[in-house]
Amino acid sequence: MENRVVVTGLGVCAPNGINLKEFANSLKKGISGIRFHSELEQLNFGCQIAGKPLIKESHLNNYFTKLQLRGLNASGIVYGVLAGIDAWSDANLPIPESDENPDWNSGIIFGTGILGVDKFREAIYKVDEGNVRRLGSTSVIQTMASGISAYLGGMLGCGNQVTTNSSACTTGTEAILMGYERIKYQKAQRMLVGSCSDSGPYVWGGFDAMRILPRDYNTNPEAASRPMSASAAGFVPGSGAGALILESLESAVRRGAKIYGEILGGCINSGGQRGGGTMTAPNNDAVVRCIQSAIQNAGIGPQEIDAINGHLTATIKDTVEIHNWRKALKFSNGEFPLINSSKSLFGHCLAAAGSIECVATLLQFREKQIFGNINCEDVHPEISKMISISKIPQTTIDFIPKIIAKASFGFGDVNACIIFKSFSQD
Repeated sequence: MENRVVVTGLGVCAPNGINLKEFANSLKKGISGIRFHSELEQLNFGCQIAGKPLIKESHLNNYFTKLQLRGLNASGIVYGVLAGIDAWSDANLPIPESDENPDWNSGIIFGTGILGVDKFREAIYKVDEGNVRRLGSTSVIQTMASGISAYLGGMLGCGNQVTTNSSACTTGTEAILMGYERIKYQKAQRMLVGSCSDSGPYVWGGFDAMRILPRDYNTNPEAASRPMSASAAGFVPGSGAGALILESLESAVRRGAKIYGEILGGCINSGGQRGGGTMTAPNNDAVVRCIQSAIQNAGIGPQEIDAINGHLTATIKDTVEIHNWRKALKFSNGEFPLINSSKSLFGHCLAAAGSIECVATLLQFREKQIFGNINCEDVHPEISKMISISKIPQTTIDFIPKIIAKASFGFGDVNACIIFKSFSQD
C-alpha cells in the first residue's frame, strides 16, 4: 500500500512577505521585494540590489527564546525557523512539551546551500585573534549544514527522520520530493519540508564576481528581475525560506486538516555534467528526462498540465528552458500551459528558491488564480516563437488550475520536477 500525500501547511519568509498573508498579497498584486542595499554599494559590488526578507527584531521574540537569540547570527536559520514554525502552525499541529515524548510520526527534511556564513566569519576573526574561548556555545550549530533542521527538530519535538539536504538551486524542490517519498512509502505520517538560504555580501559576492547579476538597475531595483524578457540582464540574488507540511491523506482526513493540494509525483536526476551539461549549465537531455519522468511518475499526461512555475532565472538560459519544456511536453503549434516565474518578484533565492516557489505554486490553487510575471512586457523573441505570449500572463489572472508542474535546476547539473494537483477526495 502506498499513501497519497497532501500539503496541509505552508510557511514562508520571503523578500516580499515574511508570512503567508503578506506573501500571497504580494504575489497577487505583483509587489516586488527587491531593494537597493547600501552595504553592497560600499563593498563595490557591481549589482547593489537583492531580495532580503525584512524582519523586525521584535518579531523574532515570537519564535525564539531569549537564550536562543543570544549570539544568533545566521540569517538562514532565522528565515527557516520562521517559515517552518509558521507552516507547522498553519497545519494546526501541536508542539510536544519538553517533558513529553517526541512525535515519532513527524520528521523534517529542510535543506540549505550555505548556512551561518556571517557566524563563520565572526568565528574566524575570533580564532585568528586568539579569542577562541569567546566563540560561544552556539557557533557550531549555527555553521553546520544541518543546523536548520536541528533547530526545527528541537523546537517541534520531531522524532522521525530529521535531516538536511543540499543541491544548490534544486535544494527546496528536492527536499519536498524526499519528504513525499518518505510518507508515500509509510515511513512517516507527516514531514516538515523546505529550504533556506543565508543573505548578505559573503553569499552573493561570488555571483557578482561571475558577472551574472544585473548591474544597470541599482537605481531601479524593482525592474531588475526579468525572467523570459528580451532585456533580462542576469538574476537578482535573493534569500529567505519556504516550508510545507506534507501529510498522508489518511492522517489529514482523520484530524480534519485543510488541504492546499496533493503531490502526484516527481523526479530528481542529474545530467552528469555530460552532453553539454557543466557545473553551471544543465544537460538539456537530463532536463527533458526529468520533466517527462515526473509526469510519468505522477500518472498523468502532458496535456493535463494547466500551468508551470518554471526555474526561469532571467538569464540567457530562459530560452533554453522553454525549449526543454516544449520538447518534454511534446507540444506544437503554440500549444503550451500558462507559465510564470516567481523570481520576477523576489529574485533568485538560491537554495531557498524551490521551496519558496512551491509555496507560491500551491497558493494558486487556493486563490484560483495564476500569478503574473512582472518585468516581462518585452518577451524574448526566441520565446515568443515557441509559445504564445498569451501563455505568459503579465498580471495575475483568474484561472482554476487542476495540475501545476514546478521545476528547479541547479549548479552541479542537478534537476527536480514536482507535479501538484488541486485536491479532491476521488
